[in-house]
Amino acid sequence: MHIISHKTPELIIMGAGPGDPELITLKAYRVLKEAPVILYDNLANTMLLDWAHPTSEKIYVGKLPYGAYTPQETIHALIKEKAFSAGRVVRLKGGDPFIFGRGFEEILYAGQQGIAVSYIPGISSMQAAGLSAIPLTHRHVSESIWVITGTKKDGSLSSDLRLAMKSTATIVIYMGMKKLKEIADLYKEEGRGDMPAAIIRYASLPEEKMVRGSVNQLPGLAEKHRLTHPSIIIIGPVVELGAHITLQATSLLPDTCSLQLKVS
Repeated sequence: MHIISHKTPELIIMGAGPGDPELITLKAYRVLKEAPVILYDNLANTMLLDWAHPTSEKIYVGKLPYGAYTPQETIHALIKEKAFSAGRVVRLKGGDPFIFGRGFEEILYAGQQGIAVSYIPGISSMQAAGLSAIPLTHRHVSESIWVITGTKKDGSLSSDLRLAMKSTATIVIYMGMKKLKEIADLYKEEGRGDMPAAIIRYASLPEEKMVRGSVNQLPGLAEKHRLTHPSIIIIGPVVELGAHITLQATSLLPDTCSLQLKVS
């Protein structure tokens, strides 16, 4: 394993997956081993850094939900500085960088600076819901998925939720834990408060917690089970499909490996 020297400044936006380090792609694994600089997020499992070259520079640029964060301007400055000094910079972001991960913003910035850019997709936390036997689609039950941010830039709940509720789609809400009451109230207004729903925290990790109930029950379930960030909310009939199914975890990693996730 060695670091490859790159003359051309390059930024690689890379998805770290939902948490389980084995859920990154083979391409991401290969690039990590050769990267001279890695800028990693709060939701990227730090175990992935163990696969990097011993001499690679690893810089934490995470953002805690509603807490301490690295300003985006600082991240941009680091991308530019390290790309021109080290050649290649890997930007390791939790889940998939193009699903509410601001990955494309950083690609746009790098392109404006004359930095070559590329993208390695990651598995998003909504896909990891399948590990809890919740399929996002199932024939005759749900034929589409509506993915919504629970908190827009101005702090409000996306108005798309009201539109999504009128469809038969499975609804997945990211960053919505502070909006649970608002979400439940909206469903009640539409007479759909009994719709099956689930909250999943730490999807794909050993400490994963999940609760199922109705949308009406979401605020109480979160409080009772102490569910907070990082969690996703899934709403729709698919939530009930796997309620009595337990999927077995499969891992190639030694049982003694400890998984670390930098979250509050």
